[in-house]
Formats: sequence, C-alpha cells, structure tokens
Amino acid sequence: MSWKWEYAFGAEEAARTAPAAFLADVARKAEELLRAAETLYLHGPAHRQPDPKGGEVIVPGGMFRYQIIVRSERLYVVQITYLGF
Repeated sequence: MSWKWEYAFGAEEAARTAPAAFLADVARKAEELLRAAETLYLHGPAHRQPDPKGGEVIVPGGMFRYQIIVRSERLYVVQITYLGF
C-alpha cells in the first residue's frame, strides 16, 4: 500500500462548489500532512495503536478538518469550509 489522501463524507460534495484556488491550497496542505504521516508511520499496516487525533488546518479562504487512518495509510479530508476571504 502507499499513502494517499482523499475527501470523505460531505467534504467531497462541498469540494464541488469551492473555488479551484481554495481547493489547490487544501490539496497542497493535505499533501504536506500526508508526507509527515508517511514519515512518522513507516509501517502503517502493522500499526496497532489508536489512530492519531485529527486536526484542523487554516488555508487562505477557509479551513479543513482531517483524520489519519494509519493502518489504511490514508488521510481523509472530512470537512472543508470556504469562507471567501
């Protein structure tokens, strides 16, 4: 397996209406978080501890919430909020 990120739940629906520049910022930050998780959890499928607590990231124009599932080697963007500033 290899680490990947994707939208989950309602975030995928919200991403359809958000501006492309905002989504590019979300993708860039999600990739950064993904590289950090990949480095921290080298043997993801063998991970037996609880998954780390998710978090929130502020990007220009809004924010997003994410959750890392180590054994699946996935970072899920579970909510995006575009504020338009």
